Formats: sequence, C-alpha cells, structure tokens
Amino acid sequence: MRLALTGDVMLGRMVDEDVIRNRSLRPEVIWGDILPVMLKADCRLINLECVISSQGEAWHPATKAFHFRAHPRAVDVLRAAKIDGVTLANNHVLDYGPDALLDCVNLLDRAGIKRTGAGAMLEEALAPAVFALPEASVAVVSLTDNEPEWEATNRKPGVNYVAYNDRGLVEPYRSRMTQVLLSARRQAELVIVSAHVGPNWGAPSRAMQALAHELLDMGADLYWGHSNHTPQGIELYRGKVILYSSGDFIDDYMVDQDERNDLSFLFLVEVEGNRVRQVLLHPIRIEDCRVRRANEREYTFLARTMQAKCAAFETSILFREGVGTVTIE
Repeated sequence: MRLALTGDVMLGRMVDEDVIRNRSLRPEVIWGDILPVMLKADCRLINLECVISSQGEAWHPATKAFHFRAHPRAVDVLRAAKIDGVTLANNHVLDYGPDALLDCVNLLDRAGIKRTGAGAMLEEALAPAVFALPEASVAVVSLTDNEPEWEATNRKPGVNYVAYNDRGLVEPYRSRMTQVLLSARRQAELVIVSAHVGPNWGAPSRAMQALAHELLDMGADLYWGHSNHTPQGIELYRGKVILYSSGDFIDDYMVDQDERNDLSFLFLVEVEGNRVRQVLLHPIRIEDCRVRRANEREYTFLARTMQAKCAAFETSILFREGVGTVTIE
C-alpha cells in the first residue's frame, strides 16, 4: 500500500486569482508534472492551508497578517488530483470565521473528500478521517498548536487545538488525544497523526520532538508534520516514522533564497500491514502558483540539505535516480 502525503497546500490569494478562478485553465494544471506520481498512490492526503468558501469576513485583520481563502472551484482542483482526504487543523482554516469553515466542510463532504481536524463542534474536530483501502484501513487524526482562540468546543466550531511542552502534551490534551488515538485504532489498522505545529522556520524543537514521540507511544504509526515552510529531518523512532515537516507544496509565498521554501517533496509512504517500510521523497518546486518536478540543480540542493537534516536524527537517506529513500528495518 502506498500513501501520498504533501506539505501545505495553500489555494488562496494569487493561486486563487491566477489559477483557480481562471476558467481557461483546467483544474489539474495546478498539480503539474508531479500529478502522475500522485495518481499511482492508493491514497492521497494533503494539509489544506486555507478555507474553501465564498463566505465570511477576515478574522482580526488588524492583528493577523495573512488570510487565505479559495473560491469553491478549488474543490475541482482537489478532485482533479483525486485527493482522498484533507487535514484542517491549522492556522488558516478559520481565516474567514466559522461560517466559511462550515461552508468549506460542507463543500468537501459533497465532493466526497474526507476531512479531519476541524468542524462544527469538538467531537467533529477530533473525529479521524478513515479510509478503507484494499490492503488495509487508514485513520488520520489532525491537530495544531496554532491559534488557541480557534479551539473547538462543545458549543462552537473550531480546530483540534493542543498544548504541549518539553515533556509532551499537557492536560487536558494528553487525556483527550489518548482517547482519540484509541478510537482511531479501533477503526483502522494504520493510524496517522497530522500535526500542524511549531514555527515557520528552523529545526524541530525539544518540545516538538517530545510531542511526536508521545503521539507514537500513544499508538499512532506515523507522524506527518507541517507548518514549517521547508522539509525537516526524518526520525525513526521505535520502528516508526516521524516526518517533522513536509514543507510547502502549493502557495504564492515569497522565496527565501537561503531556505528555498519553494522546494520540497512529495512523500510516498509504503506500508505493509500497519508498518511503514519505506518513504520515497520525490523532489518538487513551486513555480507560478503551481507544483512541478524539481530540476537537476534543485534536486541537488534538496538532496544535500535533506541528508544533513536527517543525519541530525541518525537517519540514513539515499538519493538515487532523482528520488530519496528512507528504509525502515
């Protein structure tokens, strides 16, 4: 079984104006020449770093710098790549308030795209997205440490917010996530935690490492991180895989010439039963609000930087014939 995971997919602002609303362009154009690789996977999952809606007003525009909203035609963009599920626990899904969020989840539901991490109430935000695949069932749980004011409750819409420190989750979030992962395990053979946590730049902190370790100890099989604009090192922890950050996948952001936040990977996770056996990293770049395969120079940069970042966790990654490989013994 092969799962395709991406970093942040932001379909607002110029992506929305120049690509999504442009009726002369087919919806699949945004995925470029990496689309055939995505379509070979058994399941495709993204972190949706915006809200899809035509409703709502900007949330606290005087204090929040960036607000990302995509036209409902963005659903056609997701369907063109046969996206099976999206994670919504992040710092942009409520950029236009609860009405836009609820409109977004309704649009996704009508399109048959599963989602997790946000909803009308806490129970809905906590509920995993479950995928019944031919080889095994997969459950995805989504959480974030961003925007505590957006935390879902039993009375208001929001996200699955968590707080943690150098020792991992703090109460009541530790008890809550324990139950969420137990529920996910009852519904699926493979459990993935999607974590939109930490700052935009830099290596994972001690607290982020403690969070990832604890979530895997609680029963998750794979930690899939994002929020950081660049891919970070992969750690192998007790036979399980931690992707601390999968970087950016689609956006209109300014590019830092040192960090190269326009470069990342499509992560193909190969699974046998409930064990991740291998992770394949296909280098990509963001160009003109679209995703493309990285060229030779970009591949060299990504290979060099990713090997260094993985070495910090004593993880061996082999780059050969344009693809990186991490094998789990």
